Amino acid sequence: MSSMHGTVAGIDVHKKMLVVVILRSANPEVDYATGRFGTTHYALEQLAAFLRQHGVTEVAMESTAQYWRGVWMALEGEFQLTLAQARSTRAVRGRKRDLADARRIARRLLSDDLTVSYVPPPEQREWRLLSRARVAMQESVSRLHSQIEVLLEQAQIKLSSVVSDILGLSGRRILHAIVDGISDPEQLAALAHHRLRASKEELSDALWGRMTSSQRLVLKLYLEQIEQTEKHMAELEKSLAAALSAEQDTIVRLCGHPGISTLSAQQIIAEVGPHAAAFASAGKLASWVGICPGSHESAGVSTSDRCPKGNRMLRRVLSQVAWAAIAAKGSEPQRRYRRWLSQHFDPSRAAWAVAHYILRVIWHMLHEAAAYRPPDRAALDEASILRKAKRVMAELRKLGYTVSVTPPITQAQAAKA
Repeated sequence: MSSMHGTVAGIDVHKKMLVVVILRSANPEVDYATGRFGTTHYALEQLAAFLRQHGVTEVAMESTAQYWRGVWMALEGEFQLTLAQARSTRAVRGRKRDLADARRIARRLLSDDLTVSYVPPPEQREWRLLSRARVAMQESVSRLHSQIEVLLEQAQIKLSSVVSDILGLSGRRILHAIVDGISDPEQLAALAHHRLRASKEELSDALWGRMTSSQRLVLKLYLEQIEQTEKHMAELEKSLAAALSAEQDTIVRLCGHPGISTLSAQQIIAEVGPHAAAFASAGKLASWVGICPGSHESAGVSTSDRCPKGNRMLRRVLSQVAWAAIAAKGSEPQRRYRRWLSQHFDPSRAAWAVAHYILRVIWHMLHEAAAYRPPDRAALDEASILRKAKRVMAELRKLGYTVSVTPPITQAQAAKA
């Protein structure tokens, strides 16, 4: 057991009850104190007083659903808190008891044997709340988009076949006209924007269908939900921009990287913080996000390199950023993507590798407060040639040849000679 901790507490968190065991590093085999508390405001104040009374300096709890959040906020700022992943505190099957669970959490805290979850500071949690609420609303709009498309197919209206986005300018005009009772295909086709690629004849043919009064009502409700949700999203974006106003320089630096928009930069900062200070290296950040290759080895044989589970929100943002960066002409992500494709990577796997590369660049930009600088192509080409030369020399040595590489003589060396 570690002697660096002193007096610690392990809390087994439930919805309505907390079980607490206090241990001392000098004698961790004996419970110094135990207690049971509720989860209301008054009960949490009693818990804090109980911990202070026994000289507790560190508290560990398990990340049980969302119930740990209230306990964390009640103790935050007064005690050194640790949120442990559930797998690192799991009991042996058939031997699970509340008091034993709290005791095991405390003992593993003393022995530094807990897998710790990252809990951002209060201000960053507010950023996350706004950012994730907007993402949830965007997903809701996407679901409604799919439901509208299903409804149109049921009515034999093939709008999505001639319009790239049924919720775009032309699509919305046509949908609102259908809700208002207009069924003439030519009249509906005339509402499309003049730049739409489909001709009036193609539009008229696609809009020939039969929509019942019930389908019109459902379509009307779907459109109202979408428009209301979009208003809420605009409010959240405005609030998020105001909350992150102090990090404007960081957002501008991130937007200098190909594929990163203002909204993507805001989401990245909300998830990892403006300096990524909780992550000591780019590799640790990639591991936490779950974007690096995994490892599953047994008997010296690797059976899987599947990525571990990580931060779902950041994985989603990085995937979008990666594809946008790949589409940026002449960008480093595009060069890497094409190189990996030439090495017979699957396109989705190559894009995921690009996302991994971008995340490492983001860590350096945040950790070092540095602007994005595209890599030197000449140096990259030289390094690539040297790697190929080393591979060829290794193959030649296997065949018995003796080979070596002599660097070119520089002008300064030639002048000395």
